[in-house]
Amino acid sequence: MSRVKSFLTRRMKSFKYAFNGLIIVFKTQTNFKIHIIAALSAIAMGIWLKISYCEWLILTIIIFFVLIAETFNTIIEKIMDYINPNYDKKIGIIKDLAAAAVLLAAILSLVIGAIIFLPKIFMLF
Repeated sequence: MSRVKSFLTRRMKSFKYAFNGLIIVFKTQTNFKIHIIAALSAIAMGIWLKISYCEWLILTIIIFFVLIAETFNTIIEKIMDYINPNYDKKIGIIKDLAAAAVLLAAILSLVIGAIIFLPKIFMLF
C-alpha cells in the first residue's frame, strides 16, 4: 500500500471514530438532544429575523461551544464512572463541576441569543 493511500485510510478511520462519538453522545445524552433542539430553534429564528453575517458567526460559535461543552461533560462522566462505578463524593463533585461548565455555556448562549434576537423581535411590534 502506498504511503498516500495509507495516510488517507488512517484519516478516514479517524473521521469514522469521530462520527461514531457524535452518534454516541446524541443517542445517550438527553441534554445533547435538548441543545440540538435549541440550536435548531435559534437557526430558525435567525433565518426568520434575517440576522447579519456577523450575528450568524457569533450564533454558530456559541451553538458549537455549547455542544462541545456537553460532549466534554459526557466524557468526564464516562471516565469517572469507569474509574469508580459506585457513588463517591469526590467523583460527584467532579461531575457537578463538569455539569456547571455546561450550564455556564448554556447561560452564555441565552445571553447572546437575547442580545441578537430581542432587539429584532421588539422592532416587529
